[in-house]
Amino acid sequence: MSKPFELPEEMTIYSAVETRDALLAWVTEQSAKSAKLLEISGAKVREVDGSGLQLLASLSHLDQPWRLIAPSAVLLEAGQNLGLSAWLDEQIATS
Repeated sequence: MSKPFELPEEMTIYSAVETRDALLAWVTEQSAKSAKLLEISGAKVREVDGSGLQLLASLSHLDQPWRLIAPSAVLLEAGQNLGLSAWLDEQIATS
C-alpha cells in the first residue's frame, strides 16, 4: 500500500485551496500507480472548520475508495459539531 496523504495541521478556509491542490495531485499520482484504496491521515489536524470538512466530503466524488486513518480529536470534534459524526465514522479505517 502507498504512503497515506497527510492532512495539514490547519484545515480552514485559509488553507483550503492549497490543501485541495496538494490532495488532488496526490490522488492523481496514486491513480497512476493503480492504488486500490486511498488512505488519508488526519493525525496532524489541529484546526479545522467547515471548509476543511467540505474538502474531505468532496472526496466522495472520487472514483476510488478512500478511508481516513488516525483522525485527530480536533477533526472528530469538528465533525461532531457540524453533525457529520456518522459520516466521518463511515470513512475511518477500523483496522
